[in-house]
Amino acid sequence: MKKIYIFLFSCFLFSSIKSQNTQIFSEDMNEANKLIEAYFSPLAESYGTGLNSGWYNTAKPHKLFGFDLTFNLNTVIIPNSGENFEIGNNFNNIFTSSEPEAATIFGSSSSTNITYFPSISGESSVDFEMPGGLKTPALPVPVIQAGIGLIKKTSLDFRYMPMLNIGDDINVNLYGFGLKHDLLQWIPAIGNAIPMSLSIQAGYSALETELRFANHDVSLKTQATTINLVASKKILILTGYAGVGFNSTKTNFNASTNFNIDNISFSESLDIDFESNNDFRANIGLRVNLAVITMHADYTFSKYPTATLGLGVSLR
Repeated sequence: MKKIYIFLFSCFLFSSIKSQNTQIFSEDMNEANKLIEAYFSPLAESYGTGLNSGWYNTAKPHKLFGFDLTFNLNTVIIPNSGENFEIGNNFNNIFTSSEPEAATIFGSSSSTNITYFPSISGESSVDFEMPGGLKTPALPVPVIQAGIGLIKKTSLDFRYMPMLNIGDDINVNLYGFGLKHDLLQWIPAIGNAIPMSLSIQAGYSALETELRFANHDVSLKTQATTINLVASKKILILTGYAGVGFNSTKTNFNASTNFNIDNISFSESLDIDFESNNDFRANIGLRVNLAVITMHADYTFSKYPTATLGLGVSLR
């Protein structure tokens, strides 16, 4: 993960290394922000999908004061649509290219030549190289969470990681909370007739990344929300589970000082709220119960598919 963070911003944040030849006019910053968003949005979406995964491995909530501690590794698979973004007329002809597409952060390592046409009359156009990507097929999102049983067949889950230093100039902070509530208790006629568990589950996670690179303070904040209908059935030591639901992700990209793309410099510091991403999700999984030890694996079908492996301790 450290490799990803360093690559992300080394492509962009090197104004102290390269000379500033051409500055983007303030009148064109809206389109410039869209260019940055197009490059980074697959990272934001994949982070959001990863954070929305691994919330449950059974539909059955804990009994009162039941407890679990679980480690999940959510591996988000990058689809082909997340490797490139279209150029065309998407940037109001302020930024154009002879190429129909350019790589995102997860795309090809090859750069793309883009031409900046200032909207100010009389200003000359400028060519610059949009950096390529990591060409990585997946993004791992590790999460540790704890859950406790409350009244009325409800479980409360927590995710928390204090500000953690990764290397010399990267800090990462994660927190979140979720709820799982049994539905069949409110419809006993159906609950007694159906030999399975059925719950509603909701979760919220926030990931904040702070970087110091080439005298720039940069932050990437991702907020992920999910709500799901979850069903499960236990047979001996095995619990099969499945869920359908909805994901929502919001991301803010902030740079305290101006930065460059190749020989183009931004005239303003950046504070970009990426467009919210909402999509449906469905997953299926299997949990193995060995006394108090649990192991589980599941697969989530969504715009960014996710494979989850988990290991935990559960006292119900």
